[in-house]
Amino acid sequence: MQRKTSLRSFIVAVGASVALAAIAVGTANAQPAAPQANAAAQSEYRLGSGDVVRISVFQNPDLTLETRITEAGVVSYPLLGSIRIGGLSVTAAEKLIADGLRNGNFVRSPQVTMVVLQVRGSQASVLGQVNRPGRYPLELADMRMTDLLALAGGATGGGADTIVVTGTRNGQPFRTEIDLPSVFAAGGRSKDVTIQNGDVIWIDRQPIVYIYGEVQRPGPLRLEREMTLMQALATGGGLTQRGTEKGIRVHRKGEEGKVEVIVPGMSDRLRDGDVVYVRESLF
Repeated sequence: MQRKTSLRSFIVAVGASVALAAIAVGTANAQPAAPQANAAAQSEYRLGSGDVVRISVFQNPDLTLETRITEAGVVSYPLLGSIRIGGLSVTAAEKLIADGLRNGNFVRSPQVTMVVLQVRGSQASVLGQVNRPGRYPLELADMRMTDLLALAGGATGGGADTIVVTGTRNGQPFRTEIDLPSVFAAGGRSKDVTIQNGDVIWIDRQPIVYIYGEVQRPGPLRLEREMTLMQALATGGGLTQRGTEKGIRVHRKGEEGKVEVIVPGMSDRLRDGDVVYVRESLF
């Protein structure tokens, strides 16, 4: 009898341990879901003035409405009247309408679905040296500069590496310059700024230097980062047989707009707009 009691106690103890372990595993697996849910809620698009939405209620076709959100962020919905949904996420707007229908005893268990047909309330512009300049909708609350640049087809071959983002933050004018290659370097994610409604992304033309005289391929050249005089001459095919390094001059516009003539060294760095002239050797 004692042996059967001991065996039964052992089985009960093992079962309890397994149950506790299963609860612990389930709790551990459930913990990471909360941050993911919060991140998804934060990234959800916020409705804005001018957006066109379609609202429908399951098994209630009379409550289907396609409308545009007014400048005040309001829509007029059947049975509920004017509802302010501007600034809300789609999920929050669906819940607001469902609660109104339920609390007013219009629909017992309303299942509300809202679809954004046109995004007009949150837009930003991409201008300058891009393949498809224009205004683009901000379909996510945390849309980054690179996301919007991708929608515009990226920078053209004549675009600069520096991108300027202007707009408004907390009621104050906002302007920042971003070095595009550094965004994709290690730790550069923080430089990929979040774009907000009304922002403008501007990509200027690439910096250019000009070389002429006794060089193989005279003309304009893209000024690469930290490009020296020697590198520019190499890009232009080098000197001709009649060219001489002693006769090289750089014409550079100063801060006051006056052009200065400089006798450079081969390791000197060039600036945007410099004009390099290679003279002919006298011998």
